[in-house]
Amino acid sequence: MKKRAALAILCALGVCATVLAANYPEPQQGDFVLKDFTFHTGEKMPELRVHYRTIGDPANPAVLILHGTTGNGGSMLVPRFAEQFFGPGQALDAGKYFIILPDAIGTGQTSKPSDGLRGAFPLYNYDDMVLAQYRLLTEGLGVKHLRVIVGNSMGGMHAWVWATNYPDFMDAIVPLASQPTAMASRNWIMRRMIIDAVRNDPAWKDGFYDEQPEHFRMVNVWYGIATNGGSLYYNDKAPTREAADALLADRMAKQTTMDANDFVLQWDASRDYDPVPKLDRIKCRVLAINSADDERCPVESDLMEKTIARIPNASYCIVPGGPDTAGHGTVMNAALWRQQLETFMQCLP
Repeated sequence: MKKRAALAILCALGVCATVLAANYPEPQQGDFVLKDFTFHTGEKMPELRVHYRTIGDPANPAVLILHGTTGNGGSMLVPRFAEQFFGPGQALDAGKYFIILPDAIGTGQTSKPSDGLRGAFPLYNYDDMVLAQYRLLTEGLGVKHLRVIVGNSMGGMHAWVWATNYPDFMDAIVPLASQPTAMASRNWIMRRMIIDAVRNDPAWKDGFYDEQPEHFRMVNVWYGIATNGGSLYYNDKAPTREAADALLADRMAKQTTMDANDFVLQWDASRDYDPVPKLDRIKCRVLAINSADDERCPVESDLMEKTIARIPNASYCIVPGGPDTAGHGTVMNAALWRQQLETFMQCLP
């Protein structure tokens, strides 16, 4: 516990660091088609399209940035994240590194159910998603090695999968808002609830619905409030029942461009995530960063401390809760832990 407190204090120091203005090149976008892609179930797609963004010179050491569930590579370019890292002299300086931001299977402009297959789209998992990223890098972009992988939430879990499935491919990983433990407990229970709520909607029709199922919009809002934002945020924004009702009404009224098939498979992909049996394969340096108020990765469980202890050259940082944190979404406010990544990158062999 003393070690955890010390790490939390170190993370807090990052808040005081001067924020540098970002000045990185315009991201370039592209698509690469993976031929004869075989999923873990044995199902095959003759062509699987993978969309990606890159920043910087391909001749430089490569950095892979991985997004969270329902996001895409572009969602990692928000100023509070990208402007902390990709500018001159920053930890992932786009003038020194070749930064790659792919859209995972089922998201963004990468192949997904709503492209046409709908309910017939293969039931993919995180191993499939990471395999597609690996093939994009090696076959499409000619990348033979990564300096570091930084991933948020689902992207953090993908970073753990990368380190266990391809242990020689990277020097380091920085998994954010994630745990290298089996998908279980409240995290899976709530995911299972939103998945089942959509699939049990009378309008679902095995994924071949005529209109977006009504349950889809409701559970999307419910899950977002239940597992993201942090208690302090909601205490501030909804201090009365009337204010809480207004906040809920506002979120329910917002239109979503998401598709129910895409939504269900994105969350269901985590069902068999469990890097624990392969943790002894990890060879790279590890800096895991979570937040004290994360609803999906509760620090009080001590799971991270016990797991990190099994991994050589691994360290764990907890961002303490406060007025600038947002529960599971805290790590996307990169000013809160920027200093830790800078130190970590400087110390890599």
